[in-house]
Amino acid sequence: MEGTNPVNKKLAAALSGGAVLVLALTGCGGDDNNEKLDAWAKEVCDSVQPQAAKIKSANAAIQKETSDNSTPEEVQKADSKAFQDMSDAYKAIGAAVNKAGPPDVENGEKKQTDAVKELNGISASYASLKKQVDGLDTDDQAEFADGLKDIAAELDKLSKSGNDALSTLEEGEVGEAMSRQPSCQTATASAGATKS
Repeated sequence: MEGTNPVNKKLAAALSGGAVLVLALTGCGGDDNNEKLDAWAKEVCDSVQPQAAKIKSANAAIQKETSDNSTPEEVQKADSKAFQDMSDAYKAIGAAVNKAGPPDVENGEKKQTDAVKELNGISASYASLKKQVDGLDTDDQAEFADGLKDIAAELDKLSKSGNDALSTLEEGEVGEAMSRQPSCQTATASAGATKS
């Protein structure tokens, strides 16, 4: 294979945007003392940290395969595993938010339900991308590139639409409580999420 397929680069770019959805745990660090909320944030953040690491390494694996002069088979194998890992990680984060119960804030229950629903939706989207990449024909270079282009477009949509409920969950006091947790700070830093 000569050079890097431009589609691979496009895919790598879309992926790096899509994988940090849940990790935008910004919050500006307040000092309100709400022990219940802090305990909730600690439980969620501690569960998110290992999943954030999993998402980060899946993302790195895709970046590596799509930037090297890898064969379609290698790209397919790496992407398939990475999408599975991401699907599992988002599902686990959804389960952690569900298990933690509603945060002790106004509309806490709705925030929790929306976030869990969204995290499960993101997990399902990655599972369906895995199926899509598994179904690509690696013998036909042009067809494979077209398939990757479709997957990159899906990922792009996923990264744009994916964090509404999570942003809502992390507004105000909840975000502040989360930003006080060392495990959330680590998760955010390790995922390269930018603080606004």
